[in-house]
Amino acid sequence: MIKGIIPFILSIFWLWQSGSVGATNLSIQNKTGQSFSSLNRYVYLIKLDDKIINPITYEYVHKAIQQAEKEQAQCLVIELDTPGGLLNSTRSIVKDIMNAQVPVVVYISPQGARAGSAGVFITLASHIAAMAPSTNIGAAHPVNIGGEEDKGSWKEFFRELSRYRQKEREGKEEEKEAKKGEGEGKKEEKSEKVKEPKKQPKEETEEEAPQKSTSPMQDKIINDTVAWVRALAAARGRNQDWAEAAVIKSVSVPEKEALEKNVIDLIASDISELLEKIDGRTVAIMDRTFILKTKDVEIRHIPMSARQRILDAIINPNIAYILMILGFYGLLFEITHPGAGFPGIAGAICIILAFYAFQSLPVNYAGLALIGLSLALFVAEVKVQSFGLLALGGIISMLLGSLMLIDSPLAFMRVSLGVIIPIVLSTATIIIFLISAVLRVHMRKSVTGQEGLLGEIGVAETDIMPEGKVFVHGEIWNAITNKGVDVIGKGERVKVIAVEGLKVIIEKLK
Repeated sequence: MIKGIIPFILSIFWLWQSGSVGATNLSIQNKTGQSFSSLNRYVYLIKLDDKIINPITYEYVHKAIQQAEKEQAQCLVIELDTPGGLLNSTRSIVKDIMNAQVPVVVYISPQGARAGSAGVFITLASHIAAMAPSTNIGAAHPVNIGGEEDKGSWKEFFRELSRYRQKEREGKEEEKEAKKGEGEGKKEEKSEKVKEPKKQPKEETEEEAPQKSTSPMQDKIINDTVAWVRALAAARGRNQDWAEAAVIKSVSVPEKEALEKNVIDLIASDISELLEKIDGRTVAIMDRTFILKTKDVEIRHIPMSARQRILDAIINPNIAYILMILGFYGLLFEITHPGAGFPGIAGAICIILAFYAFQSLPVNYAGLALIGLSLALFVAEVKVQSFGLLALGGIISMLLGSLMLIDSPLAFMRVSLGVIIPIVLSTATIIIFLISAVLRVHMRKSVTGQEGLLGEIGVAETDIMPEGKVFVHGEIWNAITNKGVDVIGKGERVKVIAVEGLKVIIEKLK
């Protein structure tokens, strides 16, 4: 029996060892470029459709990468269409892509889409970069947006970039002129040698011109961004010079030129063609290589959650501005109608949501203060009779504050005039209506108290010689005739001409 058990145990041990060796062999194959047989036959797809890159966008991409890694998908495809966005959020997305354990494919799509500013960095960081026809990529200005230093210096920043480009062009023209004069006399050669030491420093390095700008922070932004974008391009084997030009010169190219310049890897008309073209491509991730098997795979969409959609919408400058104005309306109504409750609560919620968005946007606090001043002026107009002067000041203050509220050179980061003008006009209409209503109330004859008795018609309850009683305004009053000379009989109609304490002065109605 023992003789039978020993071979059985040895056979189990041999099978276990064989399995271990097989597993080791599979691991080695994975590291040497074999296709991952354990990867599932589907890809994940997320869409950044005309999205401003912001903290919510980063959260969306971050969770999508985590899900693709957990499910061992063939790859994650990011369908990108963005004008740009916040630098911190862009850096976070790029960091996630660079450290992802699953291939990340950035596809600039659909036709007419673009990868501007932040989109350039995200595309360069991807393992595979693709573009649809009639799309473009570029213009990666290192714009300082939201919560960073040196706010409000956009014009000066771009002015310095323009100066740098101008100096670069002048340097190239001088080089051409120098080459043309090489075949001329020795005097000209000497004069050129004299000029060269003065002009050469301008052309020594591309970073030297930006360092002469008035703001050290601008230099830091430019130099840091250039180094970053070159590092991304180098890591993915893409055109480093073009990447730098996209930052310094704000160049932008269509899909065909991007492919020629080695900015992207391929052009695909739709997602199906993209997956067909990347099938069989080898992607290096850390110390491993993936051979993608994306032909005829299942595409699984990862939509934004309801929470992400709401917060992403709030961060839009136009939505944030509208929320702030609605909040001010609610507070204005609560102040002028104490105890209403709901308008004040709703207004406070709207203002809190607006300030949540403002923490990620380049808010000009002078503009915010002007809008706050307009609210104070509107409240004062209701409380004090200025005949519209305070309201006019409030409307002007709101208009100026709205125009100044978001301080950015980028159109997509500013509040649209198409939003500002209707809101200011509607506010002016509401305030004018309220003022006219208040004026009508003030001009209306009083119908209560002693003032309400003036001019009222009544009937003598007794003979009035010169004192007696009259029935006026539903009440019986002590009365005295005007100057105490008239005699009014009981039942005659009288008119109140004055009120003195608890007596009315009357005269006979003629």
